[in-house]
Amino acid sequence: MKDKRVHILDAAEQLFAEKGFDGTSVRDIAGHAGVNLAMISYYFGSKEKLLVALIAHRSSYTHGILEELNKDERLSPWNKMERLIDLYVDKIVNNYKFHCIMTIHLPTIQSDDIREMITDIKLKNFEQIKKIITEGQKLKVFRKVDMELTVGCIMGTLTQVTLSKSLYCRLMHIDIHDEDTYRKKMIPKLKTHLKGLLKAHLDFDSQH
Repeated sequence: MKDKRVHILDAAEQLFAEKGFDGTSVRDIAGHAGVNLAMISYYFGSKEKLLVALIAHRSSYTHGILEELNKDERLSPWNKMERLIDLYVDKIVNNYKFHCIMTIHLPTIQSDDIREMITDIKLKNFEQIKKIITEGQKLKVFRKVDMELTVGCIMGTLTQVTLSKSLYCRLMHIDIHDEDTYRKKMIPKLKTHLKGLLKAHLDFDSQH
């Protein structure tokens, strides 16, 4: 049995992705989750705090995984980059609705606190990715690159594919409602592409 709090977050996530934050009311969320308004107030207090809880719920584990990846001395910098790609592709493709909220709807939200929270999460994750690349540069397996734009290239590719899901479903001849087939085809496709892209971009020998 799913935790009631998580159940409400899942319902809110679906509605925020479809209708936007401003276009979704607490009453909508309660109706979709099959709970009363008092329960949402009890768990979250307000719609804004519910969104904050959703962001924390979806984002909290990523930073921990990146930290552990950096600490693992058994892995080479290339191994770490490959696992990094696996992490982000799995996370974003499997949590498509949340990524839509983060990329489409969050820029329209007026709350400075929420925008600051998102920026802080992204900065902390960026620093962990930067450590992996810096380690590879010190070992002379990665060449000197623009850190910000290298990470932007990864995230930009994932965002473009996510926001153009209907296009890619048509290109791959997949029914847009067939989530399982989409994931089975898109996840390995993205992983192979991004790993090859980074191999060509970061390889130390390519600068000579």
